[in-house]
Amino acid sequence: MESFEILCGVAAILLAIYYYFTSTFDFWKSRGIQGPQPIPVFGNFKDIMLNKKAAGNYLMEIYNEFKNEPMIGIFARKTPVLIVRDPEFIKDILIKDFTKFADRGIPLTEKADPLSIHLFALEPKRWRPLRVKLSPVFTSGKLKEMFSLISDCAEHFEQYIGTLVNKNEPIECRELTAKYTTDVIGTCAFGIEMNALSDEDSEFRRMGRMVFTPTWRNILRMRVRQSLPWLYEMFSYFLPQTEVTKFFTRVVVETMNYREKNHIIRNDFIDMLRELKNNPDKLGDVKITDNLIASQAFVFFLAGFETSSTTMSNALYELALNQEIQDKLREEIDEVYTKHGNNLTYENIKKMNYLDKVFKETLRKYPPATILMRQSTSSYTFDGITLNIPKDQKVWIPVLAIHRDPDIYPKPDVFNPERFTDEAVKARHAMHYLPFGDGPRNCIGARFAVYQTKIGLIKILRNYKVETCDKTQIPYVIDPKAFLLAPKDGIHLRIIKVNRA
Repeated sequence: MESFEILCGVAAILLAIYYYFTSTFDFWKSRGIQGPQPIPVFGNFKDIMLNKKAAGNYLMEIYNEFKNEPMIGIFARKTPVLIVRDPEFIKDILIKDFTKFADRGIPLTEKADPLSIHLFALEPKRWRPLRVKLSPVFTSGKLKEMFSLISDCAEHFEQYIGTLVNKNEPIECRELTAKYTTDVIGTCAFGIEMNALSDEDSEFRRMGRMVFTPTWRNILRMRVRQSLPWLYEMFSYFLPQTEVTKFFTRVVVETMNYREKNHIIRNDFIDMLRELKNNPDKLGDVKITDNLIASQAFVFFLAGFETSSTTMSNALYELALNQEIQDKLREEIDEVYTKHGNNLTYENIKKMNYLDKVFKETLRKYPPATILMRQSTSSYTFDGITLNIPKDQKVWIPVLAIHRDPDIYPKPDVFNPERFTDEAVKARHAMHYLPFGDGPRNCIGARFAVYQTKIGLIKILRNYKVETCDKTQIPYVIDPKAFLLAPKDGIHLRIIKVNRA
């Protein structure tokens, strides 16, 4: 009898667990939304959670499987997620009805991760006033002021490449470009010489690696934070702050104090944060803390160096595979130098049409953020269909899938800058190209990213040629563990000095 009772107890527990993990699985079916069949515990995320597939790649599979559906319903574990394919609905979410989707739906774990309260993740109440106050740092006027600083870093970058080329060995381009963009961010945002190019032991470069290298610890932290934010927050009571948190909080506070004490004004990102700290009333009822201030500097550093360096290295990869495109781009660069000498200006770069096409095609094929995430701030009914979603509904836009849709971009695996002629761009829906997002919550540093990437590419291609080598990974394989789109085993290329007559 006791054995029977034990068996009944175990069965009851198993049934309760099964019910818990499947209780939401009729959510999309009851609303008439098609989608793949979920399984208990994982939902539709088994391969993602086991690091077998990158999230962007998985959504591309779903996107193609349900290609006649404007929306697709999936489950992240047991949480219903709406995948939106239709460009008009995407426009409603990002622009027209933005106020209903102003939240990204990223869990904020302030105690366990003090640097998580940054502009990218913040809820609308704190995001809105911060965005308004920080936006002036990223205007075209400010970028022109910073242009000479970026150019100086690019000169050092060119010299550093020369030392590597002399070794006559394959070069890992992701690390190479990350050193350059780390120095640019340091100079322009922090007013600090980060020396990532000249110093192999640069602290800032080391911190950048620590955040983005997909170690088992980083992956575990991310998984727990996403699925069990309450448990992650509990960690704060017995786990020490990470080295990255301590480092950035200290650097930002010390830099601000030093400038305050020595009356230094640079009108850069740190000065804007200083002004907010000294005038907390400018953010209304948003409480200004050292963590809030440090978080903004932290995310600007991370987003500023990683996305641009990845885009640069991906562009070099494609140019190495497509020598005729590389030659055409070098011709344009040479023409500008012939016309203007070494006086590379903001306006000159703006006129480089082919460089702009190559840049845009790189982001088309390799968008760093493969998914745009939003969360409804109230219940919402989509125009033209009967679907009503509740408050706090997660809504994802599959950027990588859209960018590689053959109906939008024929032969999407082919690298073709001519997709971005004025005529081709006008013929496409604006929501079919989203490397920086769109609407009020688009990438605040897009202009900055564009120009630091373009200047870096110009400095390489002006004097050097990039080619594939034995270590080049062909075809390109997306790393399923990486937080942003990245190649699985790096980008190894041969860089050769251009012989000029």
